[in-house]
Amino acid sequence: MSDHTVSAPLLPFSTHLSDSDHDQAPEPHVIVTVDDDDGVHQLPNGDDHQLVTHISEVDDNPYAFLGAKRFDMPGSTTVDPFRNNTPRIEGVYEWFKIVVCLPLALVRLLLFGLSLMVGYVATRVALYGWKDKHNPMPKWRSRLMCVTRSSARTILFSFGYQWIRRKGKPAPREIAPVVVSNHVSYIDPIFFFYELFPTIVASESHDSMPFVGTIIRAMQVIYVNRFSPTSRKHAVSEIKRKASCNQFPRVLLFPEGTTTNGRAIISFQLGAFIPGYPIQPVIVRYPHVHFDQSWGNVSLGMLMFRMFTQFHNFMEVEYLPVVSPHENQKENAVRFAQRTGHAVATALNVVQTSHSYGDVLLLAKALEANQENPSLYFVEMAAVEAAFHLSSLEAVEFLDVFLSMNPDSKGQVEIQDFLRVLRLKPCTLSEKMFGFTDMQKSGKMTFKQFLVGSAHILKQPLFHQACESAFTACGDDGKNYILEQEFGYSLMLSLPGLSNNEIHGLFTLFDTDHDGKISKADLIACLRRYPLLIALFSPCLLQQTCP
Repeated sequence: MSDHTVSAPLLPFSTHLSDSDHDQAPEPHVIVTVDDDDGVHQLPNGDDHQLVTHISEVDDNPYAFLGAKRFDMPGSTTVDPFRNNTPRIEGVYEWFKIVVCLPLALVRLLLFGLSLMVGYVATRVALYGWKDKHNPMPKWRSRLMCVTRSSARTILFSFGYQWIRRKGKPAPREIAPVVVSNHVSYIDPIFFFYELFPTIVASESHDSMPFVGTIIRAMQVIYVNRFSPTSRKHAVSEIKRKASCNQFPRVLLFPEGTTTNGRAIISFQLGAFIPGYPIQPVIVRYPHVHFDQSWGNVSLGMLMFRMFTQFHNFMEVEYLPVVSPHENQKENAVRFAQRTGHAVATALNVVQTSHSYGDVLLLAKALEANQENPSLYFVEMAAVEAAFHLSSLEAVEFLDVFLSMNPDSKGQVEIQDFLRVLRLKPCTLSEKMFGFTDMQKSGKMTFKQFLVGSAHILKQPLFHQACESAFTACGDDGKNYILEQEFGYSLMLSLPGLSNNEIHGLFTLFDTDHDGKISKADLIACLRRYPLLIALFSPCLLQQTCP
């Protein structure tokens, strides 16, 4: 009987196999060293982070070497807060009403165009020669804007809002310098422009819009790029500066960041709440029977046409009591936003979900890909972002990968399509990788499971270090790239029996710049796009950590 040491493999494994024996070759055995550090190994980069492996997890969890444990899926809701309830014209009554109102629609369109032109000219006169836009607009210029405000009310009239029901009153600016409202339609900002003439926070893209860009500049707009942390930080600073000065108009924000159908409140962004000023919430309702006025999955042109061809469109505005930050405790912006959101949802008698603008981007991506039911790709992005610090743009990139797997009509992907896109062969490891995200063990994977599983791996503290260590393990010392032969040899540890074509397919996936070799930037870029593939390098990484 041969001698055995603590570090020797328990089962023999011959490395001298013929090509015909590869298919029958057993999986390589993981050698676990038993020592005094409780199974803790350090990645070979000298980093202070430690790579933890638990013997009980190695067999089932292909990502245990990163310290990634199996995750619980965040809860989901079946509410779709963005879908318009009447996207098409249906019913005899609606068609009859449209035909009858067509002559009226032409008159309304003419009135709309005339009002917009008058307001635009008045605004241009008010802005003429005004250079110092850092300070409040002079009073004589503000008085000229009354013409534009009157034009805004005429525009509302042309859209069928002959009267607007109000409940409550705006609080004095000195008491509540910030106003927040739910956002249902493009009618909302027109109403508030007429009613309050506030300073608003708007996307930078609005500045280039014809007519509208000029008018919102007169409102001393605070521009923000929602994808730029620097821009968001600047916007918060401007909100605080303008809210603190009574010479500026009150600041109006739509904290949901996008329009909804009014049947739910989505997560609030924090820009209105970080400065810590008292806030007056306002809720807007559009009661209807036949025509949903929300700006959901309906084009702007169709929505305007439907408004022009209604006898009357109903709108209700309710000013709620002022919500102030707690002075006796240092309340953070998150808690302040939650209290305000709860007040708005309660007044509307609707639920508040964790959807955000990120879900709108996912919806747009699914629509672009002609998915049968694009709402299946909602993930309640605010909850995902909070849990995994994953940006909306990163989520859209993961959806792009998922859609390439050809999900079925239920938005689910089977293992063969998962393996096809990741260029993997069916084997024990690839099945474990799929099973890591298939939490329900149904044999199918949803986008939310794929997204959360990928984000869970991507945001592990050791992930980036593991990528760099994988590059070092695959290449020869002193080179800044990995050749296909070296890459294939490293993959043999985790995927024994790979054919030359299978190796080439994976090599092409990692060679992101298609120059015939894998640089460190290539490997990291590929693993950031496909984080689940980091499991392919676990044997060579563990081999390095074992003495």
